[in-house]
Amino acid sequence: MARGQQKIQSQQKAAEKSAKLKKAAGHTAADQKKAAMAALKSSCVLCKSLMPDPKTYKQHFENKHPKNELPAELKDI
Repeated sequence: MARGQQKIQSQQKAAEKSAKLKKAAGHTAADQKKAAMAALKSSCVLCKSLMPDPKTYKQHFENKHPKNELPAELKDI
């Protein structure tokens, strides 16, 4: 049964090593979510959807809200 014990020890050692690497890297799901939210700069005035740039915002507005008039900030784009 020596191999069974060695396998368990090896798995524990690998888990500790991967935990240390994750901690050293500092990348967590919360960090990634904050970075993604920071990239979203424009917000639709009707549905409050977030867009990364004005061009995407204009395309969204034209496709999702065709009956409504374009907001002033989108008319010149």
